[in-house]
Amino acid sequence: MTMRLPPMETQAMSDAQRSAAQALIAGPRKAVAGPFIALLRSPELLDRMQRVGEYLRFRNAIPQKLVELAILVTARHLDNAFEWILHQPLARKEGLAGEAIDAINERRRPASMAPDEAAVHDFVHEMLETSFVGDATYARVLERFGEQGVVDLTGTVGYFVAVCYVMNVAGTPPPREASAAPLAPIRR
Repeated sequence: MTMRLPPMETQAMSDAQRSAAQALIAGPRKAVAGPFIALLRSPELLDRMQRVGEYLRFRNAIPQKLVELAILVTARHLDNAFEWILHQPLARKEGLAGEAIDAINERRRPASMAPDEAAVHDFVHEMLETSFVGDATYARVLERFGEQGVVDLTGTVGYFVAVCYVMNVAGTPPPREASAAPLAPIRR
């Protein structure tokens, strides 16, 4: 797919766009990349989304390994190669098993997961498939992570759905990451 909204040259940016870009570069992301390339066309939306994303990525009530799991399930569901490639090595670094990542890539439920991983996987998968979670699925996440964890996990999925859609529409290419397997072919 052609990149519809490519990176902008600094001299072509408005003052608001330059300010938004500088804030991203100065923050934990250190660059204007991924969804923020397209979002730069709407600097106020970029600013608001990046602050939400910063919280969800770096200060979430859910442990980081499980945040990465939620991101991978979401990226796979939406066939978003950027988030899939970017977060796969992060998930491995946090301790998510390669077999689990491979299963998610193949659109299968991982056969072997710790109880906290299974709770998060099933919550995210059910939410993406049905736009809802049943009482049993909800209770498993609530028991492990409390109400804030339920809300943060739901927000994580919602945020990554939004940025995946932005990149899918914009034609954002995946990053070059040698240690990450590409998305498996889409079987629809």
